[in-house]
Amino acid sequence: MISILSKLLGGSKLAAWAVVALLVAAAFGGTYAIADHRGYARAELKYTTQIAQMKADAATARANEIERQNAANNAAKQAEAKRIADMQADADALQHQIEELQREAHQDPDAGKPALGASSVQRINKIR
Repeated sequence: MISILSKLLGGSKLAAWAVVALLVAAAFGGTYAIADHRGYARAELKYTTQIAQMKADAATARANEIERQNAANNAAKQAEAKRIADMQADADALQHQIEELQREAHQDPDAGKPALGASSVQRINKIR
């Protein structure tokens, strides 16, 4: 093969060896380029899949966190509504007790005297 190339290149064996070396280098370079491109393509596919999975996992985690926060907020709202209802019931009971004590105070025959009578002391003790 070298002899054929040297005849084609004007009899120079060095030129023939240079052509052969270039052809071998081109063959190895082409093989490397094809293999390297396929490797990058596989890596791209792998990491694209991983990134898509990570995005899906993040979206699922976000949705779960929003759902958890909504459930916690709703539970807090229900507890607060119950506390408000209890406080309103206590306020109503206290208002009723105040009205009852005021009514008793107006009906007390000793209301104008300078000293407290037994019924006045009992009304004061009910407030405590």
